[in-house]
Amino acid sequence: FGGGAVDLMGVMEAAGDALLVEPYLATVGLGAQFVARSGSEAQKKALLPRIVEGKLKMAFAHTEKGARYNLAQVEAQAQQAGSGWEVSGEKCVVLGAPAADQFVVSAKTEKGLSLFLVDSSAKILKIKPYVTLDEQRAGDVSFSKVPGELIGAEGGALPVIEEVVDFATALICAEAVGAMKFACDTTLEYLKTRKQFGVPIGTFQALQHRMVDMYVSYEQAKSMACLAVSKADSAAAGGKDRSSAVDRARSISAAKIKIADACRHISQEAVQLHGGMGMTEELKVSHSFRRLTMIAQQFGDAEHHLARFARLS
Repeated sequence: FGGGAVDLMGVMEAAGDALLVEPYLATVGLGAQFVARSGSEAQKKALLPRIVEGKLKMAFAHTEKGARYNLAQVEAQAQQAGSGWEVSGEKCVVLGAPAADQFVVSAKTEKGLSLFLVDSSAKILKIKPYVTLDEQRAGDVSFSKVPGELIGAEGGALPVIEEVVDFATALICAEAVGAMKFACDTTLEYLKTRKQFGVPIGTFQALQHRMVDMYVSYEQAKSMACLAVSKADSAAAGGKDRSSAVDRARSISAAKIKIADACRHISQEAVQLHGGMGMTEELKVSHSFRRLTMIAQQFGDAEHHLARFARLS
């Protein structure tokens, strides 16, 4: 946690190639970031070493039905109960929920949007687990007066949520680069070995043009991912002033727009150039297709980030 998004970029690229990113993103990219950035010294000492050792998994329970990508739209409530808090509400599509030991939950108090640490072992907490389209583990979580511990200042959660979600967005941009690289390389290899009319299909000029376009999209996406992770780190290092936050948000939205377009282009071309077998479970490129499709939507699709970029400009 002393490093940043730039340090994690290589890890996320490798994760995108291996399609094993969900536990890492849910714990390190989301849940633990709130503790590292807003938690008390006691919370940091109690949780962060266990996360580093792999003994604690976390998840960020924030998204609610009808909220779309609006981070400020939260209906869950939290009330003080003695020296602690009780959290009530429902959260949907919580990444890593089935395996989480601790949840960071967003809820409203009298002072505004706040964050709470909730133990998954609470008997009155219910989790409906499922597997997403891209084979990640997620779940819908309901809270009914579940004991919670305040993280950070009461009512001051929104800027922290925006900062952490931008950080996670930068990480999935890096993950997408790894998945795109695999899709491009495996498709190129297929064009060199698959034969029609007695010759490799890679000798057909039309397919060569499509392959070149895939690599152009990949290189552009990688450059934008590098921009995103560097801005996520520089904004964090430069303080919490408004100008650095806007610069970070604009740059990450710009990267996500380009990444989302490249995800669609490269994943679809990889499948099409493989033919019918490109959609089979046995071929890894079909799994890359699903993950890239989900990355294009995760934390905001291209239209959402285009509107955000224009608004911040």
